[in-house]
Amino acid sequence: MTTGSTVLFDAPGPVTRRRHLLYSGLFLLAFAGILAWVFVRLNDAGQLEAEIFEKLFQENILSAILDGLANTLKAAVLAIVLAVLLGFLLATGRLSERAYVRWPATAVIEFFRAVPLLLLIIFIFAMLGGRGLETQARGLMALVGGLMLYNGAVLAEVFRAGVNAVPKGQAEAAYAIGMRKTQVLMIIQMPQAIRYMLPAIISQCVVALKDTSLGFAAAYLELLRQGRLIAEYVGNNLWTYVMIALIYIVLNSIVSTIATMLEKRLRTSGAGKAVEATEEAVPQG
Repeated sequence: MTTGSTVLFDAPGPVTRRRHLLYSGLFLLAFAGILAWVFVRLNDAGQLEAEIFEKLFQENILSAILDGLANTLKAAVLAIVLAVLLGFLLATGRLSERAYVRWPATAVIEFFRAVPLLLLIIFIFAMLGGRGLETQARGLMALVGGLMLYNGAVLAEVFRAGVNAVPKGQAEAAYAIGMRKTQVLMIIQMPQAIRYMLPAIISQCVVALKDTSLGFAAAYLELLRQGRLIAEYVGNNLWTYVMIALIYIVLNSIVSTIATMLEKRLRTSGAGKAVEATEEAVPQG
């Protein structure tokens, strides 16, 4: 075996390298051709006129986008915090040994997981009608309420799966030294379950952020609804929605980056030390 080879892969020879170079060149040519075709089509459709971009970057348009972004973030933060709390309560109820607690919690989880989120938002919005609320307040409550109930039900299953993923010997050892079920859940299982739950929780938070776009059904002026109004004002749908999509992509990237950094920090510092201390205090079963 030569120095430049591995067990599973041999370094390509001169013929293979030339073939790979040819394939790369053909791909770049095809990609450049597609870009040129798109550019020509956009130009023929009048989508590259300077007037469009001048309107799109007017001060009042940017102000409207910032207002929509602020409303989106407000709804997302409220919904995520409430969904996490609700999910934790529902998961605790479903993990209960008492049937009169476990079965209602299970029914609530399964019901709100099955109901379409858009239908849930519309229903809450209709239920809030006639209560003297402003349209924006009513829309915010409907959007946050729907996101909280749906994502809370989903996160409840995430929490339950995380707790069940902890080795059973941990809980058995804790019961053996006289700890109650609540203590076992909060002190032993939850700190360790964080390692299993965090990626799914992060993913669900990103989903909740994107689902705020459903606020249009409740007349809430979030980012997408503002984009629709801007598109009507500017008279151009394409570049308006491209801008809105880019903002959503940046937002989700920021949330994912922050969450990943938090996950690493928890694993290496606070939560990791808590888990290590717990594992030392309670022997494996």
